[in-house]
Amino acid sequence: MNTQVISGGDRGNIFSTLNVFASPSTSNANNKLEDENGITDVEGKVKTRLMSMWNNVKFGMKLKTNFSKESPVWLLGRCYHRKIENPETTELGTDVAAFTSQGNLATNDDEGFEGFKNDFISRIWMTYRREFPILNGSTYSSDCGWGCMLRSGQMLLAQALAYHFLGRGWRWQPDHMPTSRDAILKDITHRKIIKWFGDKQSRNSPFSIHSLVTLGESSGKKAGDWYGPGAVAHILKQAVKVAAEDNYEFDSLTVCVAQDCAVYVQDILDECSNQDGKWKALILLIPVRLGTEKFNPIYAPALTALLTLDQCIGIIGGRPKHSLYFIGYQDDKLIHLDPHYCQEMVDVWANDFSLNSFHCRSPRKLHLSKMDPSCCLGFYCGTKKDFYTLIDNVQTTINVSTRTGNGPEYPMFVFCDGYSRDSRLSPQHLLPPDWEYSLEGGDLEYAETEEFEVL
Repeated sequence: MNTQVISGGDRGNIFSTLNVFASPSTSNANNKLEDENGITDVEGKVKTRLMSMWNNVKFGMKLKTNFSKESPVWLLGRCYHRKIENPETTELGTDVAAFTSQGNLATNDDEGFEGFKNDFISRIWMTYRREFPILNGSTYSSDCGWGCMLRSGQMLLAQALAYHFLGRGWRWQPDHMPTSRDAILKDITHRKIIKWFGDKQSRNSPFSIHSLVTLGESSGKKAGDWYGPGAVAHILKQAVKVAAEDNYEFDSLTVCVAQDCAVYVQDILDECSNQDGKWKALILLIPVRLGTEKFNPIYAPALTALLTLDQCIGIIGGRPKHSLYFIGYQDDKLIHLDPHYCQEMVDVWANDFSLNSFHCRSPRKLHLSKMDPSCCLGFYCGTKKDFYTLIDNVQTTINVSTRTGNGPEYPMFVFCDGYSRDSRLSPQHLLPPDWEYSLEGGDLEYAETEEFEVL
């Protein structure tokens, strides 16, 4: 890597030099104002560049992720596994060459590790971007350093849209030009989905970082603030609702956000019913907190089991103050897409814009013990049958016992009959009585940000 890192001292010298040019050399007030505005703009661009360089050095290094040949790999409801003799661990690099070297694990039937590679690369990847139009009411032309949870939310929503418009079995094939009518139509749809997330304020890009930040203002958020998974879930719900006002393609889609870890079935059925009685596809988001200050390992089996469900579209969470989008697991490590790599803005409205920066070739893992307890679970139910199947599968998936194993079971979340307005019992009692949220140190600020009820 030929990236040059600029030290703090050098950075100070750069800005000192800029300040020299900012000194007034004329008595003309207008020229002075123009000079100051020009210097501010240059300084802002330099700061953005420096932060971008630092993030790319920190998160863009060619680290290697270990994948076991013996253990199955799960990715959003799909299992990829092929046992071989003399099992050993193989290292998967984060570049294309490393992917190619793993061909001996796959068959010609899109099974094994080759199937995982194709599936992983097909997931839409949203990252920090720089040099996009300035966000309204701010001086930000990049979300580097603060927008990672919004980017994770974009990935979750993009995955749901891919399910909805392309189907779970769709695969991106960057080395093959589409030739058949079906392939061409899917390529057009693929590009259209990415355009909806284009980095500019536009009704044609309803899920852009600009649109999400604007929607966050109603809850007191602004550009430069850190967003929690619960807040992002509600922003996504509002974004889809607003998008449906301008685009008929979202009329058949709705987003529901669970409150206090409870999903009320009748609320969902009413929300997903059109006036003609037809089902609207459901994106179900469930903010949860799986522990106090740290992730409680008692939830680990249930969490990984959710990633094996066909309806799962991933989990937005990450490490503390470091958002990640979890889409699978192997053994006790979660497979994720990382939004922290900062890339230049792509003009998605240009003809044949490049898709490469919207797809990641670098699967990475995070040990479950390092996961932040605050996260948001995502599910997509294209039909009413899918929703009822999800309910049935969840009943045996998410229940966990207390530390001793002899006490009652406490699920991560629950499905409740009826409406939320008819409920008199708060779902907060589903949590073990000895798991209280600490109000010491920085946890109070975090709890308030996520709007979790403190017991």
